[in-house]
Amino acid sequence: MLPDVIPIFPLPNVVLFPQVFLPLHIFEPRYRAMVADALEGDRIIGMSLLRPGWETDYEGRPPVFPIGCAGLITHAERMADGRFNIILRGLEKFHLDDEDPSRSYRLARIESIEEPSLKGEATLSAERRRLEHLILTVGDNGEPVTPPSMPDEDFINALAQYLSFDPLEKQALLETAGTLERCRAVIHLLEMKALAGHRGWIAQ
Repeated sequence: MLPDVIPIFPLPNVVLFPQVFLPLHIFEPRYRAMVADALEGDRIIGMSLLRPGWETDYEGRPPVFPIGCAGLITHAERMADGRFNIILRGLEKFHLDDEDPSRSYRLARIESIEEPSLKGEATLSAERRRLEHLILTVGDNGEPVTPPSMPDEDFINALAQYLSFDPLEKQALLETAGTLERCRAVIHLLEMKALAGHRGWIAQ
């Protein structure tokens, strides 16, 4: 269960998924302060995708999608000039209810969204095999992009994050009701891109 209030880091092109790692370079002063405060506390940061049109108010508080994913800072390197390199591990989805304007960075009042656990569920494993076959059949290099030993839910979330879908497609994948629906949505997206002749969806 996540805290009721967490800092959020809104970006226009990054979506975090549960149990997936995300490297980030933090250079803006307000978000340096956010990371410094997080490191002194519970090390939790929420990732939220900026809505289209954010460019006109980036320095302020442009709207974000209400569904995001919180992550735990598992590694942090502070540079001499105050910038950070950090690694987040996705924890849990959240719904953003409103914001607390008391800090220079963005604080959000949130509600946790617990996805149903499908560990060992036969239907999910079958859909994973379908997804693996699709990648091997129409992918660029004919090689799996994640280890075959990875648990089903982690495998599907990793593909949703690392395949070269556009940010709005990734946001839609995050908003699915759970891993099984997410897997089927990834399959649908890959099939549509294959039909359209795109071969750039394997992340490099």
